[in-house]
Amino acid sequence: MCSLLRGEEMCLAQLFLQSGSAYDCISELGELGLVEFRDLNPSVNTFQRKHVNEIKKCEEMERILGYLLREVKKADISLPERDVNPVAPLPKHVIAIMEQLQRLEVELGEVTRNKEKLQRNLLELTEYTHMLRITRNFVQRSAEREPLQVQYEEFPFLEKDTMMDYSSMQRLGAKLGFISGLIQRTKIQAFERMLWRVCKGYTILSYAEVEDYLEDPDTGEPSKRVVFLISYWGDQIGQKVKKICDCYHCHLYPYPSNNEERNDVVEGLRTRIQDLHTVLLRTEEYLKQVLIKASESVYTWVIQVKKMKAIYYILNLCSLDVTNKCLIAEVWCPVNDIPTLQRALEEGSRKSGSTVPSFVNRIPTNDAPPTLIRTNKFTSGFQNIVDAYGVGNYREVNPAPFTIITFPFLFAVMFGDLGHGTIMALFALGMVLYENNRKLKNTRNEIWNTFFEGRYIILMMGLPCSERRCGRLLISMGIVFSLWIQMLREFFTGPYPLGIDPIWNLASNRLTFLNSYKMKMSVIVGIIHMSFGVVLSTFNHLHFRKKYNLYLVFLPELLFLLCLFGYLVFMIIYKWLVFTAKESRHAPSILIHFINMFLMQGDGVQPLYPRQTGLQLFLVVIAVLSVPVLLVGKPVYLYWLHNGSHRLGMYRGYERVRRNSEEELYLMRAHDMEEGSGHSDLSTSGERQKEEFDFGDEFLHQAIHTIEYCLGCVSNTASYLRLWALSLAHAQLSEVLWEMVMRVGLRMDTTLGVLFLVPVFCLFAVLTVSILLVMEGLSAFLHALRLHWVEFQNKFYSGTGIKFCPFSFSLLPSSFEHDGLL
Repeated sequence: MCSLLRGEEMCLAQLFLQSGSAYDCISELGELGLVEFRDLNPSVNTFQRKHVNEIKKCEEMERILGYLLREVKKADISLPERDVNPVAPLPKHVIAIMEQLQRLEVELGEVTRNKEKLQRNLLELTEYTHMLRITRNFVQRSAEREPLQVQYEEFPFLEKDTMMDYSSMQRLGAKLGFISGLIQRTKIQAFERMLWRVCKGYTILSYAEVEDYLEDPDTGEPSKRVVFLISYWGDQIGQKVKKICDCYHCHLYPYPSNNEERNDVVEGLRTRIQDLHTVLLRTEEYLKQVLIKASESVYTWVIQVKKMKAIYYILNLCSLDVTNKCLIAEVWCPVNDIPTLQRALEEGSRKSGSTVPSFVNRIPTNDAPPTLIRTNKFTSGFQNIVDAYGVGNYREVNPAPFTIITFPFLFAVMFGDLGHGTIMALFALGMVLYENNRKLKNTRNEIWNTFFEGRYIILMMGLPCSERRCGRLLISMGIVFSLWIQMLREFFTGPYPLGIDPIWNLASNRLTFLNSYKMKMSVIVGIIHMSFGVVLSTFNHLHFRKKYNLYLVFLPELLFLLCLFGYLVFMIIYKWLVFTAKESRHAPSILIHFINMFLMQGDGVQPLYPRQTGLQLFLVVIAVLSVPVLLVGKPVYLYWLHNGSHRLGMYRGYERVRRNSEEELYLMRAHDMEEGSGHSDLSTSGERQKEEFDFGDEFLHQAIHTIEYCLGCVSNTASYLRLWALSLAHAQLSEVLWEMVMRVGLRMDTTLGVLFLVPVFCLFAVLTVSILLVMEGLSAFLHALRLHWVEFQNKFYSGTGIKFCPFSFSLLPSSFEHDGLL
């Protein structure tokens, strides 16, 4: 709980790694994920570092593995289970892995190219067969029409459509030529128009569509093709026709001159197609065997190459000592994990067989450490909500433990409904029960991944909604509470002393009463929530040893909030407790009294309690006086601290205590820095204090904070009215949906009413899930998120820190997973 509340204590350490064991030591650290490495060569170009060639080899192996994975996925071969987690290979084994991958790539490439070539040949032969079969019909139809033509026509082919008339062209002495082939169906009309415009009627085009779908050799997708036969007049026209065919990417095939040649070609094509089918089948079987063999080891190779590349990348961040026999690395590490880090270095040295062990040395630093907050699968979702606002500063109070409680509560206030909350809780419970299912975890659907990562948040949001309306539902059941009601009537003759009377559900002014009640409850919840955020700031002031903030920041903020808006809560509760139902119509207005409190008036208004005006005047004076204290108190104190206190020898006791050495003083200041002391608390001398402190900057920063806080108390209090607004919206939408959809089906008392009720219920269920659960749930979620980010967290949480990113193989991104290959 301490780690979740404030984060782990971090330290900067130096790792002294022997050259022979550095690879194995970093491999051990990558498996554990303990440390975050710093770059000790920031001025060195990436391509000028020591292990660039090794990284290039890893990238080449990644390229080959990507090719293998794409081929395996194309062949629809499943990869083995991903439970294996091999260690990073030794540098001497990298050459063997590289050779094996290259040999597999060459073999797979040759087989794939042969398969593609065979498929292209098979496609060409199939197209040629369709062309011969369809063009034979063209010639037969032309021969049947030949006896019907007049013997002495000068230009008979100009008076026909597109039907061929070869004999007429031959009588004119033309040198006929034929071009036949296939074209895509979408291009045939444009192709025909182009032939007519270019050749001016010296060609005759006949075409017919192929019944079967033929595969496109370029895209591999099936498409419709059209067989065409062009007869042209003269060689020049023939050249133009060929150029047009090339422009439209037509597949041209030779056209037989007579039927005997055509039959021989068809018979030869039939034999070649059968042989190609046999060869192609064996090629595919061999290719599948190669891919199955590759798929057995490809996942292991992917992990090994990823780890190896990460190790060399980390080695490039290290620096060599003057003897070139030792590598030095700087890491951020949790203090509690220092012994584990030392054992990992010893294990790496043992595996490499090094005689000189590697070791770790903790060093002091003034740099701000990164923030590490350990989470589990339950708290990680709530921590992500906080980190989305900003990563907390080092050792700053973390809002996540409190968000686990307050976030579902505020969501339930806005979304509270027994049925809807139960559906949401059951949906989340199903994801929780099957959270280890790989199909649910390893999906590329971003929306589903968002729901799955937040399954515990959804579960926690659904349960309070069910509990909140469950009590209201039970109260409305007279049978369950009849004994309780009878017992209350024996003791109380009037309305119930606590809670809301169920009879309000039948009242005509129910909505007016509930709106007033919910508005006041929203203000009460908001003031309590913001006051709790202000109180949490004390933990930061005490931890960072800034006790002056308790008197100059925390106390004025709390007084300003409670004297004004805390008093508003007091008046609401006082009016509820003092005035009965009979006296409520004569009770004074809280809003009028609150306005008169700022106007210093109240003589003409009925007081809420005796001596109210004096108390209100006192509270306003306290609130007004807290503003200048908050505005100038801290800057003036820091100015005095940095310019006058060192002369009295009172600066944190350093000058009053004798030091045996400068090293002891340096270590104590480093300890204070690790404990969180700011720049205004640490300094090496009075001169450095004067150089670092700027009264103008500090005053401007405090002025902005004061204005933001004072105005924010007003706007933030009003912002909590969204609890009332969304609660009202959800209740009214539910009621409207029930009245206009479901009750329409229930009112039908005929026989067809049962049949009509089924589609009505389906419509009601779809609208309930899409509008009331998804849209309203998302709206309530976003508003609860805003209340935590703006109204609650800004009272004590800055969120300007740096997240701790350890070097861990499990956290390294993979391009194969991003591309969907794994």
